[in-house]
Amino acid sequence: MQWAKRLFRLGASIVVIASLALAIHDAAASASEKEAKIGFALSMTGGAAAYGATQKNGAQLAIDEINAAAGADGVKLVPIFEDDASTPQQGLNVYNKFIHADKVSLIIGPTLSNTAQVADRVAQEAGVPVLAVSNTARGITEIGDYIFRDSLTEMVVIPNTIRVARENLGLGKVAVFYGNDDAFTKGGYDAFKKALFDAEIQVLSEQTFAKGDRDFSPQLTQIKADKPDAIIVSALVEEASGIVSQARQLGIPATVPIIGGNGFNSPALIRNAGEASEGVIMGAAWNASADNPLNKKFVEAFTAKYGTPPDQFAAQAYAGVYIANEAIRKAGSPDDCKAIRDALAGIGDFDTVLGKFSFTPARDADHTPVVQVVKGGKFVVFGK
Repeated sequence: MQWAKRLFRLGASIVVIASLALAIHDAAASASEKEAKIGFALSMTGGAAAYGATQKNGAQLAIDEINAAAGADGVKLVPIFEDDASTPQQGLNVYNKFIHADKVSLIIGPTLSNTAQVADRVAQEAGVPVLAVSNTARGITEIGDYIFRDSLTEMVVIPNTIRVARENLGLGKVAVFYGNDDAFTKGGYDAFKKALFDAEIQVLSEQTFAKGDRDFSPQLTQIKADKPDAIIVSALVEEASGIVSQARQLGIPATVPIIGGNGFNSPALIRNAGEASEGVIMGAAWNASADNPLNKKFVEAFTAKYGTPPDQFAAQAYAGVYIANEAIRKAGSPDDCKAIRDALAGIGDFDTVLGKFSFTPARDADHTPVVQVVKGGKFVVFGK
């Protein structure tokens, strides 16, 4: 009889242990379901490093806020930051890591359109959603139905820039200067060329440069001889800074404004070009002074955390994290990439630091662009 009792107690203990093990397993599974891994492919080195650094800061601030508000029962965002090194090959390597090793719910990035044109194809094939927060060239979202962006395209920003510049400056004739070896700068050139044609503004000459060039004096000397009303430039910030500085050094007066696209929207332009950057005009998706309660809160929080005001690239990354979080929440599971994709496609009139935000049917950003000018060492709203 004693052995029967001991056997019964042993059996009961095994049941209890098994039940505890199952409960622990279920708890662990539940905990993992409450985490959403997001891969961030950002240019921390290379030619676009000035953009990548501020993108990372904007994204991290949003993640910290979302996770603090989620509480014990909410989905926590787990960021995985990787450097795409401003090159397509490294971006491709990073995407493969995110998709096959990290098993992310969604990818944010990459910084440059050149990289996106290569890396996004891998994510599309794998069925992993991508949210671009700075890609503005043509053809990005056409890669497939898993590719989205919250960055306004140059085809949206630039026509508005030319319209505002013409209304305020009375432009009649311009010179065009652009990078001919980069998807972003070539896309900007295409947008400027069409906008100038539509506005019936004469193009006196077109000059080109390549990524990494440092001496722009031959092209600027020709532009100076053309005597344009303004110089239209499609460039990333590193080359843009050199062009702006050298234009003024060569005696092209400040009365001949330099007008750029999204690539000019970095504090690095003001830092690198100094006084020469005063009066430079550029199209933008965002301005720090926007009268938007979310934007005011963002600017204050970013400045307090990092000791410097945010730029457009920080704002778009910050907004991107909130958009991604909304899609993950609506999808109901961080493990269902298709549901996240479907939730992204359904986002409309969503309050962000960029204003009321929606995706177009083609998965591009839909919100109001602005035009900025450098004044007193800051980006301020230009024109009407």
